[in-house]
Amino acid sequence: MKLHEIIPSPGSTTSPKRLGRGIGSGLGKTSGKGHKGQKARSGGGIRPGFEGGQMPLYMRLPKRGFTNHFRKEYAVVNVEQLNVFDDGAVITPDVLLEMGIIRKLLNGVKILGHGDLEKSLTVKAAKFSETAASKIQAAKGSIEVI
Repeated sequence: MKLHEIIPSPGSTTSPKRLGRGIGSGLGKTSGKGHKGQKARSGGGIRPGFEGGQMPLYMRLPKRGFTNHFRKEYAVVNVEQLNVFDDGAVITPDVLLEMGIIRKLLNGVKILGHGDLEKSLTVKAAKFSETAASKIQAAKGSIEVI
């Protein structure tokens, strides 16, 4: 089977409505919009959540908390994931990205301390948890904050 050979199952697709093509089509003249009014106009209609002037639900519900727009989000890596590298390797965010250990760099990489580390590595990252730093140093490795 090839991509250009794939066709939809019979009956699973329908032809689009052909509007304004004469009275015999059933969708001529007003094209299924009825007569006059806001919804009959071009670009007409009401925005999502509008309740006819009544206070909308999203405004009636109580609000809590706030969103910190200055929050930094880090790509996280546990020390056990670093065992795939050879002894003495220098690990940078670019190397982690290239190896597929992280998907995006975001605001940097944070190393967390879950699991055990059996290799002696030099790890360069934006942040380290206390347990991660102690486990890397206990394995005769070194850390470097970048």
